[in-house]
Amino acid sequence: MGTVEHMEGSNHKVDSGKNDTLIKFNRSMYRFNVGIDRVLFKPVAKSYKAITPTIINTSISNFFQNLGEVGNVFNNILQAKPKDAINDAERFIVNSTFGFAGLIDIASAADLEKHDEDFGQTLAKWGVGSGPYVMLPFLGPSTLRDATAKLSIDLLTNPVSYSEKSVHFLILDKLDQRADLLSRESIFDGISNDSYSALRDAWLQRRSYLIRDGKIDQKEQSDLIDELESLESE
Repeated sequence: MGTVEHMEGSNHKVDSGKNDTLIKFNRSMYRFNVGIDRVLFKPVAKSYKAITPTIINTSISNFFQNLGEVGNVFNNILQAKPKDAINDAERFIVNSTFGFAGLIDIASAADLEKHDEDFGQTLAKWGVGSGPYVMLPFLGPSTLRDATAKLSIDLLTNPVSYSEKSVHFLILDKLDQRADLLSRESIFDGISNDSYSALRDAWLQRRSYLIRDGKIDQKEQSDLIDELESLESE
């Protein structure tokens, strides 16, 4: 898959290749991430998946996604989307109360729509440019804008950050996310002989899709976009 164009909250198109001005650093960091994943994260995730019953794995995922509703509410308010903010607050209250602290996703069964918002998207809505694409160690694809948001405001709006065992919770969350990706990591197989570029282009498309709340022309979508919707339950 070659470079693709995407838009971020306006009619301005950005070529993903041109956005990758840090490509030498990014490719090195990508190789580092792939290597550390191969020797450490993937084997641990496989073991976690093997010994964790499906119902427990689902409950852990639900728990962290429910905590994520706090950030969704916060960012929907900042993006002037009161209806979505109320919806997400209701999701948090319902799941926290009737879903045993979020272990069961009662809200989805009650047709309360789930959103996926973060401060990087809020900054984009405010007109802040993405800056260059950057591959973060351990955390993976991002942009300068999104990385800054992720390592600051997003952490502050995550309830886990205020726990005495925040590090343990964050590790469990990332481990659970990595385990969930095991069944979907083959989506890049055969798509490109350059997995770095394929991941970069697909990730940038996914971010554009999220920033514009799913308002994207079919001709701008890659074949990966539907698959990638499940990758950031994140």
